[in-house]
Amino acid sequence: MDQISKPLAGISSMATRGVLAELVEEYHWRSGQRVVIESVGGVEAARRVQDGEPFDVAVLAADAIDRLADAGRIDPGSKVDLARSGVAVAVASGAPRPDIRTERSLRDAILAARSIGYSTGPSGSHLARLFERWDIAETIAPRIVQAPPGVPVGTLIARGEVELGFQQWSELMHLPGIDVIGSLPPEIEAVTVFSAAVCRSSPQQAAVAALLAFLASPEADAAKRRHGMEPA
Repeated sequence: MDQISKPLAGISSMATRGVLAELVEEYHWRSGQRVVIESVGGVEAARRVQDGEPFDVAVLAADAIDRLADAGRIDPGSKVDLARSGVAVAVASGAPRPDIRTERSLRDAILAARSIGYSTGPSGSHLARLFERWDIAETIAPRIVQAPPGVPVGTLIARGEVELGFQQWSELMHLPGIDVIGSLPPEIEAVTVFSAAVCRSSPQQAAVAALLAFLASPEADAAKRRHGMEPA
């Protein structure tokens, strides 16, 4: 089997699932190279690469890629930053939209919410730190619903299990049954950079490098914006 006919195998976090699906399809059309990417929770994806599963490419938050490089699982020289993603706030479709324009108004909205949802990914970690800084973590702890890895917070909102939810824009914007009401206020916004790198175990490193060059190129910018991200 020649190199170009053998699919590249990748793993990514859920935040980049949509944009990667679009981009690898376009790459296949352009180059003939098939790419199959499995998207799971970011913590699980990093663990599976760490455990030595045979992937060719990993697409994760930049700090997770750096940790895998330190562990010798990916080639640090191959790392490319692909996209930047902010945190969005959502409620159920048609539900009242709380004021989230300032840090104070968002804090008040969270205190008033019957339930608050966030993920196990970077956006969830940022929210948890904010709750501690605001000194409300203990007050709202009984109302926190953390989405299981791989389950969008928006799904919990649509099912009525969460009143006010937070996650990457790309993970909320296309889901039915919810209204995305905006970003975190500028003074507390958190932007996650998502990066890609070649896995050390890949027997197709040159083919992966060509894929990464496309994913980081201007030709991929429009797709990133369509999925709620900005090119890195």
